Parts: sequence; C-alpha cells; structure tokens
Amino acid sequence: MPARPEGQATMVSLALLTEASDAAIVAEGVSRIFGPLRAIDRLSVVIPRGVIYGLLGPSGSGKTTFLRMVVGALRPSEGRLLIFGTPMPDRKIAARIGYMPQSPALYPDLTLRENLAFFGAVYRVPRQQLEHRIDELATDLDLLAWLDHPLYRFSTGMLQRASLAIALLHEPDLLVLDEPTIGLDPLLRRVLWQRFRTLASAGTTLLISTHSMDEAERCDLLGFLRNGRLLASDTPAALRAATGQESLEDAFLVLAGQPILPVEPAR
Repeated sequence: MPARPEGQATMVSLALLTEASDAAIVAEGVSRIFGPLRAIDRLSVVIPRGVIYGLLGPSGSGKTTFLRMVVGALRPSEGRLLIFGTPMPDRKIAARIGYMPQSPALYPDLTLRENLAFFGAVYRVPRQQLEHRIDELATDLDLLAWLDHPLYRFSTGMLQRASLAIALLHEPDLLVLDEPTIGLDPLLRRVLWQRFRTLASAGTTLLISTHSMDEAERCDLLGFLRNGRLLASDTPAALRAATGQESLEDAFLVLAGQPILPVEPAR
C-alpha cells in the first residue's frame, strides 16, 4: 500500500491480502467528503469473511461514516467499496447485512414483539420462520420475559439487546455494529461479546466500531482510524509488536504520531 501523506504510517497484515472474491469487505481508496471535510480519507482495507474486525478510533474519527457506507446508507465520494464482491450501495447485498446503529432505531410505544415483527416484515422474513426467530433471539438475548412489554420500559442494556435482535432477525452474512456496548455494564458487555464470538465462529463477518481498548483486544483484526485515515490494520498482537508497545493505546499513539506520556505511580 502506498505511503500516506504527512508521514503517517500504514501497515497491512498478510491476512488482509486475501483475494477480493473471498472477502466480505473490500475498500479501495474510499473517501467520503462533506463540503470541506474529508470524513473518510482514501481508506483501503480488505476484511476476510468470518472474522470480527474492530474499527478503533476517538469520537469524530470517521467510524460511523465508514460503517454507514458499508451498509449502503452513504455513497463513497471517491474510490470503490465492495461488499461480497458487489459495489455498494446495492439492495440485494443490503439484504444480507444486519446493522445496529449507535442509537437504537426502535419504536418505544410498541412492544418488543411488535418491533421485531415490523422489522421482520421489512426484511421479508417468512411469517412462520419469523415467529420462531423472534422466540429464538429473545431467548438467546435474555429478553423472552419482555417480549410483550413496550420498549419505553426497557433499560439501556435491554434496548441495546433489542437493537441487536433486530439486526440478527434475517440471519445476515455481515453484521455491522456501531459502538454496540456503549453505556453497558461489564457483565452485559461480556455476554454480548460471547454472542459476537459465537456468530463469527458460525461464519458471520462482524464489523464493530469501538473506542474501548479492552474490546479492541477481543477482535480478530483491528483497524486504527484517526481523522478519517486508516493508520494501520492487523491483529492486535501484530500492531503492538510492530510499534514496540505493550498496549494498544500506546500503539495507537505511536501510529498517530502522538507522545506517550509516562504513567504516574499510584500514591
């Protein structure tokens, strides 16, 4: 991959250099421009199928913009974005994607069952299959007792799980999750990550945005995003090794050209 402007480093793992036909996501010089702002700046990456790929970066780094391009909600201003070998946006490919936005897009006055039934119809899940799928997901996500309660009674964690259930309704091949565990307690975060790992083991590709270093460590592959630019993409262990750092946080700072401040000892 050619060097980035302004001396920014870029690393690409051999694992990412797979044939495009075997990849879930291929981005080639993708940019998204809003007036004078390059929210995504010439991003190139190949994400294999059946992995958990984490996109790590601070707020405003472009994570949500890239995810919205992947699901077809935004068109690239420049470059080419392929999902399962097809340029996006594409309706048939979009039907194979499950999307969980950072703020759950749910109907609070409807029950969970009614929300799931509505989105199941949008996804064109057959009625008999949908009824089984609703019960299955509600059981898996510990929401069965709340199926017939309106969502305005749900806690933040329950709403997150409800949003995940909707994204999983049609058994997507690609699951795109924007900060899926933000605001959740550690136990619930662990439960959701166990679910993510089960999905990946079954062949689903997961693209997850996060600013949590702990969650970044759980990903198979990780991309560092800053100011719309992909600084590096590799396994968490390889990113630490390549930068000579023990933590992902320090590895990110090295790649971003930021100083690593010494940690004051506890008193």
